Amino acid sequence: MTQWRVLLTRPAEESMVLAAALSDAGIFSSSLPLLEIEPLPVTPEQQAVFRDLGRYCAVIVVSKPAARLGLQLLDLSWPHLPWFSVGAATAQVLADHGLDVHYPSTGDDSEALLALPALREAIARPGARVLILRGEGGRELLAERLREQGASVDYLELYRRFLPAYDTGALIQRIQLERLNGLVVSSGQGFLHLQALAGPDWPQVAQLPLFVPSPRVLEMARAAGAKKVVDCRGASAAALLVALGGFVL
Repeated sequence: MTQWRVLLTRPAEESMVLAAALSDAGIFSSSLPLLEIEPLPVTPEQQAVFRDLGRYCAVIVVSKPAARLGLQLLDLSWPHLPWFSVGAATAQVLADHGLDVHYPSTGDDSEALLALPALREAIARPGARVLILRGEGGRELLAERLREQGASVDYLELYRRFLPAYDTGALIQRIQLERLNGLVVSSGQGFLHLQALAGPDWPQVAQLPLFVPSPRVLEMARAAGAKKVVDCRGASAAALLVALGGFVL
């Protein structure tokens, strides 16, 4: 796998952690963060939701920023109810706060979460109501599937994601200067930002192997013209390493 020279696009702090794991495996990586997080102002409506968590049968947290920002609003007298996350890293943030959290051990995506017996049990009760903590937009499939199974779903949006400012041509210049031969995105919005930053260079960028976290993002990338898209079935370093090892350059 040492032939790989990949571009990481997560927020800077997360890219550093992923880069360390790749380096341990002998893989070169370069970081160009394509997502920055900005917390949304805390509203009385948000505070009211957290004061009345007892009306929910489950709380689903879709990302580490959502976990951290949600915990800031959580009253110490929170009711005992199951919490769920899409991945292990988000689950750890919640567990460190003493919450009862469940997450899929295989796959960091909505489909794996929906298959969890604990979540199925939680939404099986009559009048089941689920709260999803997220950024602006995202995880619509998760809510749709929950509603199909009879649960009502509320969102609490705690932050927004935006593309940092880069000079025109920054992406293709980084790829060429560092001889990168693979791209990694961790979300659908991350992919959209990758395509936006590429601009007129997208047809050239689209020729590189692109590693994505889920079937949904895979379909987005293919529809946009990406030629070699690999679904890692998760956004963890372990999932990426398996996908890199299974791809022949």
